[in-house]
Amino acid sequence: MSANLLVELFVEELPPKALKKLGESFASVLADSLKAQGLAAADAAVTSFASPRRLGVHVAGVAPKAADKAVQQKLMPVAVALTADGQATPALLKKLASVGAGPEVVPQLKRAPDGKAEALFWDSIQPGATLAQGLQKALDETLAKLPIPKVMTYQLADGWTDVKFVRPAHGLVALHGSDVVPIQALGLSSGRTTTGHRFEAAQAAVSLTSADSYAEQLREQGAVIASFAERRAEISRQLKGAADALSLTPIDDDALLDEVTALVERPNVLTCAFEPEFLAVPQECLILTMKANQKYFPLLDAAGKLTRHFLVVSNIAPADASAVTGGNERVVRPRLADAKFFYDQDRKKKLADRLPGLAKVVYHGKLGSQGERTERVRGIGHAIVKQLSMATLPYTVEADDEFKVLDSKVQQAAQLAKCDLLTDMVGEFPELQGIMGGYYARHEGLRDGVAIAIEDHYKPRFAGDALPRNHTGTVVALADKLETLVGLFGIGQLPTGDKDPFALRRHALGIIRILVEKNLPLSLPDMVDAAFATFPEGMLADIPKAREALLHFVYERLVGYLRELGYSSQEVEAATAVRTGGWGSMPKRLAAVRAFNALPEAASLAAANKRVGNILKKVEGELPTDVKAELLQEAAEQALATAIAEVQPAADRLFEQHDYTGSLQVLAALKGPVDAFFDDVMVNAEDPALRANRLALLGRLHAAMNRVADLSRLA
Repeated sequence: MSANLLVELFVEELPPKALKKLGESFASVLADSLKAQGLAAADAAVTSFASPRRLGVHVAGVAPKAADKAVQQKLMPVAVALTADGQATPALLKKLASVGAGPEVVPQLKRAPDGKAEALFWDSIQPGATLAQGLQKALDETLAKLPIPKVMTYQLADGWTDVKFVRPAHGLVALHGSDVVPIQALGLSSGRTTTGHRFEAAQAAVSLTSADSYAEQLREQGAVIASFAERRAEISRQLKGAADALSLTPIDDDALLDEVTALVERPNVLTCAFEPEFLAVPQECLILTMKANQKYFPLLDAAGKLTRHFLVVSNIAPADASAVTGGNERVVRPRLADAKFFYDQDRKKKLADRLPGLAKVVYHGKLGSQGERTERVRGIGHAIVKQLSMATLPYTVEADDEFKVLDSKVQQAAQLAKCDLLTDMVGEFPELQGIMGGYYARHEGLRDGVAIAIEDHYKPRFAGDALPRNHTGTVVALADKLETLVGLFGIGQLPTGDKDPFALRRHALGIIRILVEKNLPLSLPDMVDAAFATFPEGMLADIPKAREALLHFVYERLVGYLRELGYSSQEVEAATAVRTGGWGSMPKRLAAVRAFNALPEAASLAAANKRVGNILKKVEGELPTDVKAELLQEAAEQALATAIAEVQPAADRLFEQHDYTGSLQVLAALKGPVDAFFDDVMVNAEDPALRANRLALLGRLHAAMNRVADLSRLA
């Protein structure tokens, strides 16, 4: 009779950053294996359990034995299996023995065609696995597939047997309903007894009544919330309650919440505080040290400013919590004092005074020092400002920030951007690079925009991160990312598969987001060329090949980025195929393509455009460009030439005004003349002059229709 199944593996404290994935994998792989063996229904409910000292799973409706299955096995070709008089050959007998059958089944074998030859097949009934057999197999598979970050080797009690696992295991529970399922793993035999909270359990050993009583018994007798999701929700609830009592807000950090959930079995949130004098230190420093080192939740006021209060998630709930809060306040004080000391010491030396030290910091063995890199970033930044000042599409900077002034700010920000790498604070907390540079620049009184640019030049640091806030930061961020991409592609350090040690995909996506979301009139190929030009001759190998690979790499990221915005692959292909102009126009181009595609004329024009493109590709030599009116003999080609002459000026005018939707919609009027042309006109006429004239007409049509996007991609 079917019953619910509970499996728990009790271990020593699991790595907290890996616990969530370990718990999910333990439950899903074991349940999937049971389903695959026919012991559980495909839609059986699966509940995962994961705490610092246990991995568990509850599967509903597990059968004590899987149903028998009819199995047909192909044995071998008849010509090999039987002699001329129909007797079994030694090869057939050997094959039968390998599948657990004897000579007596030969008359029962079936003949059936299998490709070119006739083969013998054996129909048999495969007994379903018992729960003990199936669960043993499922558990073995589960343990083999666990995403263990680092394997431990330890000895069993016999002192001889070595076991490899994430942490030493001390208990195994397997209950089908209220019955123990006999299985083994990691030198353990299954039972019904587990262990509760180290300090707060009502009884050290918890004897489980049934699979369904697991969570409740652990909560009541063992003082453990076994479910990771429930424990996380309980911590969130307590954090909000404690923060609300002070009219404050806990910092929002899902990764920290997951890690703390993996550290406690019975969460108890407590409120603590530190001395107000530490608030003089930049809040990013204090927040980082509290989160990274102590796993605390800093509290922010309504304006998002750090307060002296913070929350601790304790694993115990004593009647008097003063010793716990006092201990945590005492522990955090030296951390904050270190941060204050670093901050005070760093401000005694200007960023510019640290510049010589960058020459001693190796950036990459083949790409020189951070000092050399800084000069390259400055050169790229200068080239970007020059491109902006010469762009066809006007790019407006602040009223008091002409391009010469912008270039000066970019040079200063780029020169100082990496100097905070030599500060004590960034040495202790590398995550604060850029942020601390901004603070130190403000402390020195550097002019407006430069401090912000220093702080922002790493942005966007991750998906969804904010972009640089001003023009100076935007240019330096682009220059910094381009220098990284060009340098590493130039020495052959390309990402492979899921390995991207230098985060080049993130750098490429950062460039794309800046260009698109800030609507910058910049050409990626021109910027890449300017970046290559800043590297010393001989430092990079095979620049043409590296350039091509890099452009392809970034264009691939662009396609993915645009797809994530909700556009179809056809729409994205059409818009990105036209690689002229800046990417800032890409959202407008995509909107225009989508609007055009909705027109009744779209399908016919897209197909015609594809046909035109194919015809023009086959032209040998230079494509004719001059359309001569006197050679337009057929009425259809005359009508098409007239229609293009009427429509193209309006389409071009709208294009120049960046009304891409209007430009494409005007071109829809060409449907009738284009259809008539292909119905009535032979493009490849025998007369070379006529053929050249018609090709020139098609070339003009193709150019008019593909300024916004390659419409043939919509066919």
